[in-house]
Amino acid sequence: MPINRRDFVRGTAAAAAATALAANRVDALHAATTRLATPGDPAIRALAMRAVDAARSAGAEYADVRIAQNRSQAVFTREQRVQGMSDNETFGIGVRALVGGAWGFAATAELTPDSVAAVARQAVAQARANRAAMRRPIVLAPYGAPQTGEWTSPIKVDPFQVPVADKVDLLLAANASAMKVKGARFVNSGMSFLREEKTFANTEGSFTVQTLYRSSPSMTITAVSADNADFQTRQSTDVQPMGRGYEHVTDNDFPGNATRWAEEAVAKLSAKPVEVGRYDLLLHPTHLWLTIHESVAHPTELDRALGFEANYAGTSFVAPPEKVLGQLRYGPPTMNIQADRNQPGSLAACGWDDEGVAPDVYHIIKDGVFVDYQTTREQAPYLDWWYKKNGKPVRSHGNSYSQSWSQVQFQRMPNVSLLPGERDLTWEDMIAATDRGIAIMGNGSFSIDQQRYNAQFGGQVYYEVRGGKIVGMLKDVAYQMRTPEFWAAMDMLGGKRSYMLGASANDGKGQPSQSNAVSHGCVPTRHRNINVINTGRTG
Repeated sequence: MPINRRDFVRGTAAAAAATALAANRVDALHAATTRLATPGDPAIRALAMRAVDAARSAGAEYADVRIAQNRSQAVFTREQRVQGMSDNETFGIGVRALVGGAWGFAATAELTPDSVAAVARQAVAQARANRAAMRRPIVLAPYGAPQTGEWTSPIKVDPFQVPVADKVDLLLAANASAMKVKGARFVNSGMSFLREEKTFANTEGSFTVQTLYRSSPSMTITAVSADNADFQTRQSTDVQPMGRGYEHVTDNDFPGNATRWAEEAVAKLSAKPVEVGRYDLLLHPTHLWLTIHESVAHPTELDRALGFEANYAGTSFVAPPEKVLGQLRYGPPTMNIQADRNQPGSLAACGWDDEGVAPDVYHIIKDGVFVDYQTTREQAPYLDWWYKKNGKPVRSHGNSYSQSWSQVQFQRMPNVSLLPGERDLTWEDMIAATDRGIAIMGNGSFSIDQQRYNAQFGGQVYYEVRGGKIVGMLKDVAYQMRTPEFWAAMDMLGGKRSYMLGASANDGKGQPSQSNAVSHGCVPTRHRNINVINTGRTG
């Protein structure tokens, strides 16, 4: 049941007591070691080394260990009510072992010397058993010298040090701003945060410590017509999740922006329904990042191209590797897609991936041609022929990740970004250069096939462009695309001034499913003669 702020604050005393009881249970569980007070805790290092030694002694040819403490917090409101709050923490160890070319994995929340040694031996035993189903022995790509060091997300304010009551006050103030706009009927808002402190060690001598932060504020405003015959929504897609601290919330002034978002939701009620047809599309970065995510980033994951990831919306049209690498034209020569895990504030930013590899910065698409996949140490050897052909070493790009110590790591996308063009064009420049088009801002609903080839995308707000000017708002807009045709139709892209980061904070993949967080930098683009449908028509 939703509660108001007064009842919420009154309940914090009871919540604090419950939290203290939970903390006592956790402390009792980990009585043999100090809790992860700092990322470089010597007790954690000792446990990691014990697990590494136990796996090696049990017969592992290779093993890696991840000890992590993850804390997540979320607060949700609606109008002037608090809908709910969660504050969760997990702490444990996962061990992956390679024996005879097969993987084994085991994990436990019992962080005692005996338990971590036992779980390492369990991972080795599982690897031996998995050899019965092995088709091709796993070979790990080298990554150079053992990696050591520490890395922390560049935050200013730790969100977990900000009182929950302050977070509630900010959300309710934003809701109040939205509800002052005539026609705005409902508003939902929230903010969620993650802090992941993890230690990695392997049998090759690597030892790294990282602390990662993510902040995700959001708002959805619903406007309803006077006769209740229509409703329209506006989401806060201008403000994307980022690898920053609480300053990401305060810097983006939700109470101030809420009024504009509410006004746009109300304006959509009287907007002109789009006429079906072909238009030149002007796609703002707040919209385009999702199209990049689905039509470029996912199909260039190597496990999808090899058929290893198939059941969960897997496989890819960018396959087989020997027929597409260096040959598939993805878009015009101005199209350059770069992968990295180092953009400041991006969700995928890190010092090392979950295999201890310092990630590469590399092109997936260069001058419009597909030239590389996203890889891990296990996957890179599948492309040894391509790397040798181009005089490059067989090396992982550092694209391994697991959402928790309790789950095995596997290939997950890094930041995948569309680089700016040579001309320093802005969003306004592109509108001025368009005679008949539709400008789309914000990401919305979408659908796409398993191979990431046929798709349909909507947005948040749409504007009709005539003679180089915005002449009014449209609604019920969605465009249909085939991936290579859509990107081939791109004839304009923005310059450095118009670059921004979009993001997916919950990108699902795998079975059992895991969630990854990734950013996509991009600039505005124009795509010629794209098919647009009206989503409001029933016949």
